[in-house]
Formats: sequence, structure tokens, C-alpha cells
Amino acid sequence: MLKKLRGTVLMGVGYMLSPFSWWNDLFFNLPIAYLFAYLFSWIYPGSFMVFTIIGYWLSNILGIVMMQFGAVDVFFESRSQNRKRDLLIGFAGSTVYTAIVMILMYFHVLGLPDFLALLNLGMN
Repeated sequence: MLKKLRGTVLMGVGYMLSPFSWWNDLFFNLPIAYLFAYLFSWIYPGSFMVFTIIGYWLSNILGIVMMQFGAVDVFFESRSQNRKRDLLIGFAGSTVYTAIVMILMYFHVLGLPDFLALLNLGMN
């Protein structure tokens, strides 16, 4: 029972961070990416956009991996996890998603949130 509860929590939090909940980007992923970039831009000035992308990408990876681990706990009682495979799937899925979002932002299909657009991130 505890394993299923843990899996449910992992799936819920993972969903909120994953690219499958695109509507939550504004509330979860972008603030996490912004904080990540803000902290690292102190060390590497002028690299805010790069670290925003990296932070966004890492938060999506974390969400996908958390969902995978949670789903295994909830739906597959006897199956053991293959962490390397799960990490590779999460890494690949999040990388593709982030690349698509960045391309759509570059070609102005998607707009930047106001707090990022004000920073003049080179996507004008």
C-alpha cells in the first residue's frame, strides 16, 4: 500500500513538472528554470537564457522520470525498474520537447512570458 501511495505522489508531482502538462509550464517549469538561471547567472554573467533553457529542460526530465518511477510503483507490482532505460527515455523525451518549444519560440509561434520577454533574450 505504501508503495502505491509513493507511486501516486511521484506520478502527480511528475505530471506537474512533465511536458505532458503544458499548461503548468507557467506555474512550475518556467519559475524553476528562471530560478535556476538566476542562480547560475551569478557565476556565469550573461548566460541567463542558456541556463533558463537548461533549467527548463532539467525540470521536464525530472517530471518524466518521476512519472515513470511512479507508474511502475502503481501499475507493475512485480516488475523491477530499469533506471538506466527510464532515465534515457526521460532525457530523450524532454530534449525533443524542449527543442520543439525553443524552435516555436524562435519563430514566434509561441510567445515568451512577459517576465522573460522583458529580459531581451535574443529571440526578437
